[in-house]
Amino acid sequence: MIRFILGFFGAIFSWLTLGMLFGALSLGAVFWIYGRDLPSHESLAQYTPPTISRIYSGEGRIIDEFAKERRLFAASEEIPDLVKHAFISAEDKNFYQHQGYDARGMMSALIDAVRSRGENVRGASTITQQVMKNFLLSGDRSVERKIKELILATRIENTLNKDQILELYLNEIFLGQNSYGVAAASQTYFNKPLAALAPEEAAYLAALPKAPSTYHPVRRIERATQRRNFVLREMFENGYLTEAQYQSAQAAPLMTVQNGDYEGFKQALPPRDYFTDEIRRQLSEDFGEDEFFSGGMTVRATIDPEMQGVAANSLRLALEQYDRSRGVWRGTGETLEPEVLGDETLWRAALENVRIARDIDLEDQWHPAVVLEVGENDARIGIEGVPEDDDGHFIPANDVQWARKLNEDGSLGRTAQVAGDLLDVGEVVHVRRMTNDEDGSFIRWTLRQVPEVQGGFVAMDVDTGRVIAMQGGFSYQHSVFNRATQALRQPGSAFKPFVYAAALDSGYTPATIVVDAPIELNTPQGLWRPKNYSNRFYGPTPLRTGIEQSRNLMTIRLAEEVGMDVVADYAERFGVYDRMSRFLSNALGAEESTLYKVVAAYAMFANGGERVQPTLVDRVQDRYGKTIFRHDTRACEDCRVASLDPGFAPRIISDRERVINAITAYQLTSMMKGVVDRGTAARTVNLPVPAAGKTGTTNDAKDVWFVGFTSNIVAGCYIGYDQPRTLGRGASGGGMCGPVFTRFMQEATKKYGGGEFEVPPGGRFIKIDRFTGARLSDDAFGDNVVAEYFRDGEEPVFGITFDGGFAMAADLPLFGRGDSDSIREVTTSTGEKARVAPKASFGTLSSGGLY
Repeated sequence: MIRFILGFFGAIFSWLTLGMLFGALSLGAVFWIYGRDLPSHESLAQYTPPTISRIYSGEGRIIDEFAKERRLFAASEEIPDLVKHAFISAEDKNFYQHQGYDARGMMSALIDAVRSRGENVRGASTITQQVMKNFLLSGDRSVERKIKELILATRIENTLNKDQILELYLNEIFLGQNSYGVAAASQTYFNKPLAALAPEEAAYLAALPKAPSTYHPVRRIERATQRRNFVLREMFENGYLTEAQYQSAQAAPLMTVQNGDYEGFKQALPPRDYFTDEIRRQLSEDFGEDEFFSGGMTVRATIDPEMQGVAANSLRLALEQYDRSRGVWRGTGETLEPEVLGDETLWRAALENVRIARDIDLEDQWHPAVVLEVGENDARIGIEGVPEDDDGHFIPANDVQWARKLNEDGSLGRTAQVAGDLLDVGEVVHVRRMTNDEDGSFIRWTLRQVPEVQGGFVAMDVDTGRVIAMQGGFSYQHSVFNRATQALRQPGSAFKPFVYAAALDSGYTPATIVVDAPIELNTPQGLWRPKNYSNRFYGPTPLRTGIEQSRNLMTIRLAEEVGMDVVADYAERFGVYDRMSRFLSNALGAEESTLYKVVAAYAMFANGGERVQPTLVDRVQDRYGKTIFRHDTRACEDCRVASLDPGFAPRIISDRERVINAITAYQLTSMMKGVVDRGTAARTVNLPVPAAGKTGTTNDAKDVWFVGFTSNIVAGCYIGYDQPRTLGRGASGGGMCGPVFTRFMQEATKKYGGGEFEVPPGGRFIKIDRFTGARLSDDAFGDNVVAEYFRDGEEPVFGITFDGGFAMAADLPLFGRGDSDSIREVTTSTGEKARVAPKASFGTLSSGGLY
C-alpha cells in the first residue's frame, strides 16, 4: 500500500518535473526565437534625441526656434529629484529595485484583468520597458511586443545604470502640446525651468504620460486635478513628500499657461518674420531639413533687431501710402457668422480663430476686429485684445472717405461717404489707434488693410556681408513668400552700374563721351527702339551724366562698344546672375534677379571692389557646442596675444578675392554719388553722410528699385505687384523706394556712422565739365565742375566720341544744357508731389530699364 502511494506521488512528481522542464524549454525557446532579431540596445548609450534648434540675435536673445518635436535635453544631474520622484511614483515605484521588469506588478495586473473579465486592463510596464518601447519597438499592444520588451529591458539593465535609463525616459516621453521630455513640458505648461517646479507642478507632469489629452489642463481640468492628486498621494506614501507638503500641494489649484495663469514662453519671442524663416530655408539646404529641425543647433544671427524694426516700418509705410493713394477698399475677405455677433464671448472666440495677420506694427499695432453693427454714419466694431467699453468702439464716416469698395465682379463702388459704403456686418478688418502726434493721446480707431502691392528690403555691412535687416513683404503672417530673396524681378536701371564697371575696366573713364541718340535694332520679335525715360535725346554726353540721369540709349551704345560678353561676365562675377543671357536689352536690366543678390553686388562697389558673401548667420554650433559654420574666416594675427601696446588694434588679415580694380570701384562710387547729389535720386535721398546709389524703374513701372550705400552700410528696396503690372504713371524708383532707403539710413547712420568714401592710391583728380566732358583748370568751380579720379599713368583723352556702332543723324534735335526734359511735377489727389514724364512709346516696351 505504501509502495503504491509512493509510486503514485512519484509519478505525479515526475510528470510535474517533466512539465516544468518542458515549460522552461518552451519559454526559453520563445525568448530565443523573439530575441534573435531584436534591435541593438547598445545604441541607447549614444542617445542623441531630436532637440530644438534655436536662433539668437547678436545680443544673445532667443528670436526664434524650430523643431518637429519640441524637446529640450536635460542631463540626469540637471533633473531635480522632485521630478524624478514624481515620475517614479506615477509610473514605476519599484524602479530602483527591479531588473527591468516587475513580476509582482505584472501578476497584479493579470489578476485585475481576470477579476474584471477584461474590463480593467492596465499596463504593467516598468520605466525600463517603456524606454524600450519608445526607442526600439512599436507601440502596438501584442504578446510578441511584450516579450521583446521584456528581453530588451533585461539586457539594457546590464548595459546602463538606473540614472541613465531614467534620463532616457524623462527626455523622450511625450507630454502633450508638442512637448517631448520634462524640460520642454515644464516650459510649455508652467514657463519655468525644472528646478523651479513646485511638488504639485511636478506631479501634474508625471500624470501626463498615461494620456496627455485626457488630462488637458483646461478642457479636462477636473480629471487632470484628480490624476495629479493621485500622483501626489503616491509620492507621499513612497516617502518623497512630507505630510505638510502633500496637504499643501493637494489643496493647490491646477495653474498652467494654458489656463492663463502664467505668461507663455512664446510671448517672450518676437513673431516669426522673414529673417528667421530665411535662415531656416538656407540652413535646411546646407545641413538638411532633418538635421536643422532635430539637431539642436545654436544659430547666431546677424540681425540687428532695432534696425530690423526700422526696415519693416520703412517699407510698410511706403506700401501703405501707395495702396491708400489708389483709393480702393478690398478688405480681408474674412467674415464671422451672424449668430455669434450678439455675444461677446462667442465673437471673440470666433475672431481668435480667423487666420489674419497679427504681426503688423505700423504707426501703432494693427488689431483684428469684426464689424458688429453698421449705423447711419458709423460702424461699431469689436476688437481683439481690446476690452469693450460702455460706448463701444467705432469706425466713423470720415475714416472711410478715401476709398471705393471693390465689388465681387471687379467693379468699383462710389467713393465712400459713410462707413456702410465700405463695411458689412460680420466683416473682419484691421484697425489701429489714431493718436495725437504731440502727446500720444487717443483720437479714434482707424480702418487699415494689407496692401496688394508688395516689396522687399535688405541692408548689410559692406565689408562683411552681414545682413542687419531684411523685410520680405508687408507682413510675414499675411504672406510668407520672401520677396527679398525669392522674388525674381527685373532690376531695370539698377543694373546699369555693372555695364559702366565693365567699361571703366576696359579703358573708358568717367569723362568718356558716349552718344545719346536714337537706336533701332531688328529682333525676332520686331523692330526694337529703346528710348530714354523722358523721350528725349541728349547727344554726346560724359559717362558720369549718363549714369546720374540714367540714360538708356547711352547704356545700350556703351554695352555694344564693350561687348555683351564682357558685361555678362561682370554681372556673373558680381553674383547678380549665375548665367546671364547675352541680349543687348539685358544691359538695361531686363533679366531677372533677386534684391538680395543685387544689394550684395553693390556692397562690392562700396568696399573698394572686394568679394562679399552675404550672410544671415555669423555662426552655427551643434548640440555639443562645436562650431560647424563660421562666416568670418579672416585670420586675426594678434587675437591670441595677451596684450597689445596702447593705440594698436589687432591685425585682421583678409584674403578676399578682388572682383574689380579698387580705382574702378571708387570711380563708380563717385558717379553713383552724383545720382544722389543731383541725379534721379536727388529729390528723395538726403542723408547727413555721403551716400551713393542707383534708381531703377522697369517697363511700365512694373518694378521700382533703389539700391544705395554709405561708407559702411548698403541697402536696397524694390516695390511691385506679385503678379507684375504697372504701378501707374509717375511711379519711379527714386520716388517710391528712395524714401524707404532714406528713412532706414537716417537711423542706420545714427548707429553705425558713416564718412567719406575712401580714395584708393594710384590715381589723381582732374576737374572736368560734367556736361561736355571737357578738361578744366585745377581752380575751376561751379555747378558744371566735377573732380574725376583717373589712374596714374593714364592720360585721359578728350574729344573722342563713342556711338557703339550706331550712327547718329546730323540733323537730330538734341537737348543742351538747361533744356527741359518735359518731366513735370504735379500735385496728386492726395496732395503729394509726383514727377510725370511723357508716356513711353512702343520701343520702350522691351527695353528693360527706363529710368
